Amino acid sequence: QVQLVESGGGLVQAGGSLRLSCTASGRIFSINAMRWYRQAPGKQRELVAVITSGGFTNYADSVKGRFTISRDNAKNTVVLQMNSLKPEDTGVYYCNSDLRSSANLGWSAYWGQGTQVTVSS
Repeated sequence: QVQLVESGGGLVQAGGSLRLSCTASGRIFSINAMRWYRQAPGKQRELVAVITSGGFTNYADSVKGRFTISRDNAKNTVVLQMNSLKPEDTGVYYCNSDLRSSANLGWSAYWGQGTQVTVSS
């Protein structure tokens, strides 16, 4: 079984910073892209940032210049550093990854349980 476990959410004032971390554990053969999504109350889940296995990154326009995604392949971990936070960044942040449990299996998508980020004005 594969698990993605997030940590690092919390309450912060506008202009502050938070660091989210997500670690994949279990039977893992290979990990492809790792992503962070968020879902605000009453809104659809949206992609915030993605990083490929080779380190290519892409961000939602709303977070460019403020958020940085990085990964440690040796630790199966992806980190989202969030700076200059705004109230509109509030939501539940989910880690997502495409990975293979063995060389004989195809790619599957896995999700973490989510971590709450609340930015007060």
